[in-house]
Amino acid sequence: MPLYVGVMSGTSLDGLDFALIEQADQTTLLGTHYEPMPPQLKQDLLSLCSPGPDELARAAIAEQAWAKLASAGIHKLLGKMQIGTAAIRAIGSHGQTVRHEPQRNFTIQIGHPALLAELTTISVVADFRRRDVAAGGQGAPLVPAFHEALFSDAMRVRAVLNIGGFSNLSLLAPNKATRGFDCGPGNVLLDAWIQRHQGYSYDQNGDWALTGRVHAQLLEALLSDSFFATQGPKSTGRELFNLPWLATHLSSFPNVPAEDVQATLLELTARTICDSLLANQPETQDVLVCGGGVHNTALIRRLRALIPACEVISTAKFGIEPDWIEAMAFAWLAHCCVEGIPANRPSVTGARGLRVLGAIYPA
Repeated sequence: MPLYVGVMSGTSLDGLDFALIEQADQTTLLGTHYEPMPPQLKQDLLSLCSPGPDELARAAIAEQAWAKLASAGIHKLLGKMQIGTAAIRAIGSHGQTVRHEPQRNFTIQIGHPALLAELTTISVVADFRRRDVAAGGQGAPLVPAFHEALFSDAMRVRAVLNIGGFSNLSLLAPNKATRGFDCGPGNVLLDAWIQRHQGYSYDQNGDWALTGRVHAQLLEALLSDSFFATQGPKSTGRELFNLPWLATHLSSFPNVPAEDVQATLLELTARTICDSLLANQPETQDVLVCGGGVHNTALIRRLRALIPACEVISTAKFGIEPDWIEAMAFAWLAHCCVEGIPANRPSVTGARGLRVLGAIYPA
């Protein structure tokens, strides 16, 4: 059976996730690996998310380092599994998003797929998002088609909630087209705020947020952003939701304690997810959660309180660990590209039609 490796490097920039799948009638996860992001590379990639000097050269150098890190991770994964590179049909490499501005008709992921193919001797499929954008779509989210393949049920109305740096929903209802969109910030502001004030890369279990109180006026100010009022298809990124965006709102509330800001940011993530779900699929029965945010127990408790009619559960209950679904998705997208199978969903991204996503870099 064909084997594929998926590589996912998300907006949190904490590291690279690797998933080895077997693709037959169903997708089977065979093995996983995680490679931490070196601090300097993280800073180099973050610096590319906003305008700066000598961007082209800095991007070219950073993506070489990213490809070398990805190659090392793939070799470690295959070594653990005792599988040779010749057995892998293709690598699906998301690359690292450094700009995502579909309203200006572009999205940029860097990752030097040619170098990755050279270093691994495996064909690489990359650049998944730009074909959808070229067809008038948002280029994101791309995972709803994979969520549909994994979790759709003829008898249940479901939503798959991915909470990474940003949160997105896939809406799966019997006899209806799959829908999906970004809801807003997931972990991105929570991580950035605790990094600034506590020196930690993330708020474990939401413990720091729980020491604060939601500031109602600040929350309403944050929720007033026009992104939250727009209907899908829509997607977002660091270009909009970042610490300068937060600082603009905080300027009207200069004395809010740092822990209250963290509590308010957690409430922002929970509210925007639940408001989006209730506005678009109020009859949802199951919310299947994946991504790093599944480990934020305070956030999951808040989601359950806001949507008590839904069963909010980890995808682990369905046999798939939540930390690996996005890497699996890009392995699956590589399979779709190699087989010529359209993998976007116009009802999700707004593209003019179905498209085969990705470009192939032969071994």
